Amino acid sequence: MATNSDVRVHTPPTPEERAAIKARIKENAARRKRERYVPVVPEMQMGFIHNNVDCIGCRACEIACKDKNGLDAGPRFRRVQYVEGGIFPNVFAFKINMSCNHCAEPACLPACPTGAIWKRADNGVVDIDSTLCIGCRKCEAACPFGAPQYDPHRNVVAKCNMCIDELEAGRKPYCVSACMMRVLDVGPIDQLRDGTYQTKARGPNDQVVSQVRGMADPDLTKPSIVFIPHSKGRVDG
Repeated sequence: MATNSDVRVHTPPTPEERAAIKARIKENAARRKRERYVPVVPEMQMGFIHNNVDCIGCRACEIACKDKNGLDAGPRFRRVQYVEGGIFPNVFAFKINMSCNHCAEPACLPACPTGAIWKRADNGVVDIDSTLCIGCRKCEAACPFGAPQYDPHRNVVAKCNMCIDELEAGRKPYCVSACMMRVLDVGPIDQLRDGTYQTKARGPNDQVVSQVRGMADPDLTKPSIVFIPHSKGRVDG
């Protein structure tokens, strides 16, 4: 049973704080109308790798993410999806683990009317300033991977920012650190793709793919994620 200490209380802003927030939103919205959107090409693009075969679906990554970001019930920045199928005795099951994919061409970014979403030039992380969010949910509708998460209590959208504070401190994101099977990792996406990045998520003979069954077409936004696919999860035959 939940106690009073388990309930998160969102303190409403003061009239002065509300006025300052509205002024920032109007300023950003006006700037967005003046500027033409130009995709950011970062110095180095960070991305995720997930081993669909060895993941046990413990959801430790989900829990660590919710704890790090103080999320109430409902919004989930990281989501473990269970995929099952087949007919006995030829059955199969595997897990797909995704959050924001920090896409090279994020659909959420140009959809935001207030400039609350931006792509970092140094590491390619798609970040968000929820204080500029007006709750229109256009980013949520634009993202083919369901990354933006709407908080009905605060009427704002938030999402994974790859634990940017941890990255800047030289540490891994909370979800990666919490993975007991070491099937989830983060690194430069080019090195994750060509196998030159040292990670326990990938074995010496494992080949990575950019899309698995049940996932939206990566050509839509060029997500920064690769998978070690289950044999039944491959889309390339």
